[in-house]
Amino acid sequence: MQEKKPDKRTLKTRKAITDGLCELLAEKELRSITVQEIADKADVNRVTFYKHYYDIYDLYEKTEKEALSELGMVVLGYRENRAVDFASGMVDYISENKKLFKMLFSPHNTGELRDKFVKMVEGLFRLIQSEKCGTDLGDRRLDFYCGYQANGCISVFEKWVRGDFSQPRDFVVETINGLNRHTEEYISKQIGK
Repeated sequence: MQEKKPDKRTLKTRKAITDGLCELLAEKELRSITVQEIADKADVNRVTFYKHYYDIYDLYEKTEKEALSELGMVVLGYRENRAVDFASGMVDYISENKKLFKMLFSPHNTGELRDKFVKMVEGLFRLIQSEKCGTDLGDRRLDFYCGYQANGCISVFEKWVRGDFSQPRDFVVETINGLNRHTEEYISKQIGK
């Protein structure tokens, strides 16, 4: 028997609850957040919250899982594209999901979601660079170079988000593209054919 899809109202309610959690996590630690605060932010009552989630930790776990799944699909979508497309696409994706990224880069977050995001981006860069350089994915140098590249990109995203998106989109894209271009040139010289 096929599982029934949630209706639009249910999806809207879950989104409001998730957004409420994201907003609160940008302000304080998970253990300091109450169900009532989330319900107030989402404009629902506590009973509605409990219809969808067991507790705050269940909500956080499901939010993280959904975010990682979606981020994974976005990151993997750039495998066949150029790094230039990656920066532009990610900046647009972050702009469309501001609350999620404010939570992800919040000093109050555990950092686990951020670390998993970095690993995804690092894996993408490692795959792209190994194909460009004709080297094995397990090359130790590639591992370090791509770790540097991924952390650099994520740091620029983080600075932009924590600065409340005050820098223009094109500035952020150009910054990442410039850093990536120089890093890729260096990698090619060190490992390239």
